[in-house]
Amino acid sequence: MNHKKVLRLMQKLGLQASIRRKRRFNMTYQAAERVADNLLKRNFTAEKPSQKWVRDVTQYRIGERWLYLSAVKDLFNNEIVAYQLSERNNNELVLQTFAKAFAKQKDVTGLVVHSDQGFQYTSHAYHDMLPKVGAQISMSRRGNCLDNASMESFFSHLKTEGLYPYDIRNLAEAQRRIEKYISFYNRRRPQRKLNKLTPVEYRRQFQA
Repeated sequence: MNHKKVLRLMQKLGLQASIRRKRRFNMTYQAAERVADNLLKRNFTAEKPSQKWVRDVTQYRIGERWLYLSAVKDLFNNEIVAYQLSERNNNELVLQTFAKAFAKQKDVTGLVVHSDQGFQYTSHAYHDMLPKVGAQISMSRRGNCLDNASMESFFSHLKTEGLYPYDIRNLAEAQRRIEKYISFYNRRRPQRKLNKLTPVEYRRQFQA
């Protein structure tokens, strides 16, 4: 259905879309163990699956506790190929996410994996893991959040559509909401960029 018709129907029914919040970035940096060049250079398009991945970690607060989400997104079809939830934001969270992602792929030789310069991505463990499977490491420039805008956009959609509208009281409910939204995003949420197909439909059409 044309998006303009959707807008007219929403106006007729008195419905209003949830608007994503504008974010302010206040960043502090520590000396990085190992960094890499920005191979992506804000080119958030890919010609085939597992050619370019972006990844990051976001946090969600419930009372005095925090839930951390580590996710990997394929720029070919915007699909979340792997994610991991934890109450701790550490190297293990990131490495476990990649273990899930690589388990689903037969060959990732030449794959570009882009991230910011967070401590998990400048660690020796991270820089040792990716080259072993033939992947290339790419990193945003220091202080340039737009270099990883595609991943930031997904986290914004997730929180605006899947978390903020609900009165979430505990970590278990937050985890359930996140898992439900990622499934919805991959399998049921069409995107204009993908010819109005969902990420999974777009990938299957390409592979057919």
